[in-house]
Amino acid sequence: MPRPTGRVLTLLELLQSGGTRTVAELADRLGVEGRTVRRYVGQLIDLDVPVESVRGRYGGYRLAPGYRLPPLMLSDDEALAVLLGLVAGRRAGLTTTERTASETASAKIRRVLPKHLARRLDLLLETLAFTDQPGEFDTPDAGVLLAIADAVRHRRPLSIRYTDRDGRRSERTLHAYGIVAHAGRWYVTGEDAQIGEDRTFRLDRIADARTLPGSFEEPMGPDPAQRVLSGFATAEYRHEVTLRVHGTVAQIRAHLPAGVASLEECEPAADQDEASERWVRVELRVERLDWLPRVLAALDRPFVIERPDELRDLVIALADRLTSNARRA
Repeated sequence: MPRPTGRVLTLLELLQSGGTRTVAELADRLGVEGRTVRRYVGQLIDLDVPVESVRGRYGGYRLAPGYRLPPLMLSDDEALAVLLGLVAGRRAGLTTTERTASETASAKIRRVLPKHLARRLDLLLETLAFTDQPGEFDTPDAGVLLAIADAVRHRRPLSIRYTDRDGRRSERTLHAYGIVAHAGRWYVTGEDAQIGEDRTFRLDRIADARTLPGSFEEPMGPDPAQRVLSGFATAEYRHEVTLRVHGTVAQIRAHLPAGVASLEECEPAADQDEASERWVRVELRVERLDWLPRVLAALDRPFVIERPDELRDLVIALADRLTSNARRA
């Protein structure tokens, strides 16, 4: 049978999971009576743990928000989830400032893991493989990230100091709509107040961010993630490509995601079934065309190249190479 001290720590763990817990629920989880639960709560309060009593039909006990508990208690599954999340975050580049923060956090959790769980975790990490290569990304400053998040939440203008990909520095006033994590990088999307147009900025290129007086209205239309993907798909590049593909949007999106291409379903013919496959117009802007013939071959759908003619020549050249190789003895 668990000792009283163990039950008190279990009570703390239950309260740390969030929300209000009724006395009946806590008594059932701890295997004690309601008055014993109240005594355990008193012991936590004596240890300066801010347990609040909630009155009413659905009342009970909860922890005061914003309090940093010295003995953060995690179950085995929770500890494993946190460590795997840190590993995946480092792998994907979705960390802030320096990777040492996630590494030291991992080390602290691993140091207090039970030996049996630590061994199982080591076995998992040794046998875990990733299909992608680890990213080497510049990470944003944590202060910049939090300042932008606060401005997004309260709809306040931001002053940012930004360096673009050509090394040009500028100071912008931004009405930030949201923060988006995409392909291992952090982005903020919003209206550039000086030019009155939507822009997307990489957070690792923002040297400073501070809120300004005033506020702005939340915009209508696509959510921040869709705005970022649409911005990538319509960015200025060397080649503008237009295709028509006979297939479904899902079939095309499997090879040309929203961050690469924009799609528009063509109007079906009068005698065509609404649910059947039909032609979809595909538009994208790219720096190079040499990768597109392989994508079109992988689509395995009828397509028509509207522009540019150079892409049509590349597709024909790929088809000739494949035919020649297939006929080789």
